Amino acid sequence: MRINLRGLVLALTVCSALAATANALYASYRVQREQLIANTLEANRVYAAKLAESAGTFLDSALQQLGYSARHVAGRFDAPELLATEVARLQEQTDSFNTVAIIRADGLMLAASKGIRNFEGSKVDNAGSRMALQTRKPLISKPYVSVAGNLLINVSYPIHSDSGVYLGYVSGTIYLRNEGALHNLLGKHPYQDGSYLYVVDSDGRLIYHADNERVGEDVTANPVVAAVIRGQDGAQRLINTHGVDMLAGYAHVPRSGWGVIAQRPAAATLEPLYDLVWALIRYAAPFALAFLLAIWWCARKISQPLSQLATNVEHQDMAVAMQRVRSVRAWYFEAQRLKRAVIRSYTNLQDQIGKLNHASITDPLTGLRNRRGINDAVDSLQASDTPFAVIALDIDHFKRVNDTLGHTAGDAVIQAVAQLMRDCSRPSDILGRSGGEEFLILLPGVGIREAASMAERLRKKMETRRLGGALGITVSAGVAQWRSRGQDVETVFQDADAALYAAKQMGRNRVVTHAA
Repeated sequence: MRINLRGLVLALTVCSALAATANALYASYRVQREQLIANTLEANRVYAAKLAESAGTFLDSALQQLGYSARHVAGRFDAPELLATEVARLQEQTDSFNTVAIIRADGLMLAASKGIRNFEGSKVDNAGSRMALQTRKPLISKPYVSVAGNLLINVSYPIHSDSGVYLGYVSGTIYLRNEGALHNLLGKHPYQDGSYLYVVDSDGRLIYHADNERVGEDVTANPVVAAVIRGQDGAQRLINTHGVDMLAGYAHVPRSGWGVIAQRPAAATLEPLYDLVWALIRYAAPFALAFLLAIWWCARKISQPLSQLATNVEHQDMAVAMQRVRSVRAWYFEAQRLKRAVIRSYTNLQDQIGKLNHASITDPLTGLRNRRGINDAVDSLQASDTPFAVIALDIDHFKRVNDTLGHTAGDAVIQAVAQLMRDCSRPSDILGRSGGEEFLILLPGVGIREAASMAERLRKKMETRRLGGALGITVSAGVAQWRSRGQDVETVFQDADAALYAAKQMGRNRVVTHAA
C-alpha cells in the first residue's frame, strides 16, 4: 500500500510533532531522572555517614564503659564479689552488650554476666579472646561464632595494675543475629519503600542486615563494599549481589573498620517520575487531537491539485490526459510549476523512452546487444516457440593483445570482431556481446549444422584478416541448439559454453558442436 501526499504530509507533521514532544518529554525526563538519582544518592550518603558517626560514637562509648570497669577492678582480682557486681552493672546499666566477662591474662574467666555464667572458672579460647590477649589493647574484634553458637563481635579493654603489669581484660559481646545494641542503633531508619541499610566488617562480611539470615555472608563482590572497606566514603549506583539496581550511599567507621551502606532501589526512586510522564501525556492528548485534525485539513487542501495531476497523467490517451491536466486548478506556485512541467514533458517523453530502451539493451563499445538485450531476445523466441541455435564465441589469447598492444588496440579488435559478425550474419540473427572478449549469436530457425557452418565461416574470415598485426587474432566457438519449450534454455547456453571450452582445450581457433 502506497501512501499518498495527504497521508505523507500528515505523517510527516505528526512525526515532527511527536518527535518534538518526545524530545521535550525525554529531555525533561532525563533531567528530572538524573536529579532524583543524584538527590537519592546524596541522601543515602548523608544517612550512611550519620549512622557511621553514630556507630563510631557507640563503639567509643562502649570502650569507655569497659575502660572505666577495667580501672575499677584492676588489682581486685582477689574479690570475686566485686568482679561479679561489676559485670552485672555493665550489662544492666546500659544495653550496649549482650554479655560481659572479666578474663585473666591466662584466659581464665573470673566473672561473667547472666547468659554465660556457667563458663566462670573455665578458660576462654575463641577468636576474640585470643586477639584481646595477644594485642593487649582496646579492641573491637572481627565477627566469630562463640562456643554457644552465637555470631558476635567482642569489644575488649585491657586491665593493667598500677605498676603497668597486664592482668587480663574486660569484654562485652554484641550479638549480630539477635536483638541488641547494634540492632537498636541501625534497625530504626525511616524508609518504608524498599530501602534498607547494612553494615560490613573490614573483611567485607555482613555484621548487620535487615535479613538476619544474611548476617555473616561475604559481600566483597559488591563494588560499594569493596570501596567502603578501603576506607572510602561516597555514593554510587550499582547492581547489587542479587541483581537489583540500587542507589547506595556508604561511609567508613574508622574506629572499627566497618562500613555502613544505605541503599534504595532505583525503581522506587524513579516510580513517581514515570507517573508524572504519563500524566503529562494524558493532559496533552486532547490538544494533540485538535492539532492533528487541523493538519489533516491543511494536508487535504495542499494535496488536492497534485492528486488531480497524478490521476489525469495516468490516462492512456495522451490528448485526453493533456486536456485534463490543463483543467486542474493549481492554486499555489509549486503546483502551477508542476502542471506546466507535465505538459512540456509529454512532448519529449516518447523519444526519450525509445532512446533509453535502446541504450539499456546495447553494448556501448560494439553496438551489439548486451546481456540484457540477449535475454530479451531469448524471452521473445521462447514465447513464440521459435527454435534457435546458439554460437558462443571467444577471442583467443585476448589478454596478450591488451598486454602487448594496449587496451585501445584491444577495443579496436573487439569492434572488428563485432563488425565481422554483422558481415557474416542475416538480418534476423541476434548478435550480442556477453562480456569482455566473449560474444553470443542467436540464429532463429537454424539447425545446429547450419549454425556450425556459419561459425566456421566467421572463424576463417577472422583468421585471414590478421587483426592485431604480427600477433594475429583467432576465435574459438561452441555451438548448441534450443528446439522447443520442453528444453531448458539455460542448459542450451551451458552446452554452448561447454563446447567453447572444449574448443579452447583442443588448441583454440576451431568450432566445436555440442553433441545432442
